[in-house]
Amino acid sequence: MSAPPATRPTSLIVPIRSLGPGHRDRIRTHLLALEGEDRYLRFGYAANDEQINRYVDGLDFERDEIFGIYNRRLELIAMAHLAFSHGAHAGTAEFGVSVLRKARGRGYGSRLFERAVMHARNEGVDVLYIHALTENTAMLRIAAKAGAVLEREGSETEAHLRLPPATLDSRVSELVEEQLAQTDYRLKVQAKGWADFLAGLQEVRQGVRDSRGKSGR
Repeated sequence: MSAPPATRPTSLIVPIRSLGPGHRDRIRTHLLALEGEDRYLRFGYAANDEQINRYVDGLDFERDEIFGIYNRRLELIAMAHLAFSHGAHAGTAEFGVSVLRKARGRGYGSRLFERAVMHARNEGVDVLYIHALTENTAMLRIAAKAGAVLEREGSETEAHLRLPPATLDSRVSELVEEQLAQTDYRLKVQAKGWADFLAGLQEVRQGVRDSRGKSGR
């Protein structure tokens, strides 16, 4: 029997890790790197640098969940914000995602959505909401493919996806994915450190050669 649309994974294997306060600066760099149109689609308005800085400074890593995809240079190329509701709206959450333009077309938005759905299920969320501009066809297509109901209201569209209860499989799958992503991140940190060391060594050698060349004149 096939899995429900909301939980059926893609064949794309992408390490996605949870982000904490220590990643705030990279989140800021990521969002500030978004171009004007991309900022408009992500936030629903043409967010300027000051507004993005306020958004990043206000991220609550204890309450919400932030997921990210890093490349080999430890550049955050895609991220998602899963905001949990409380009080009268407990049991619901809202999803938002951004992908740098140079990293588009690789399915990162879909993978981040799947990762967020898995975590939301395991946290007892019944309904996942997506508020998007109607022109944000990429995001709405991801939601519709997962089985979400789309309701258009003028220039905005709200998608809501009912989630199945958590299972042992969903809980174990999330633990495995997070461990793999943590390992991948540590390896990238080590690889970048080694690459930076070699680059620094090369600069020192070049400096020595330049110095010798000048002294031999």
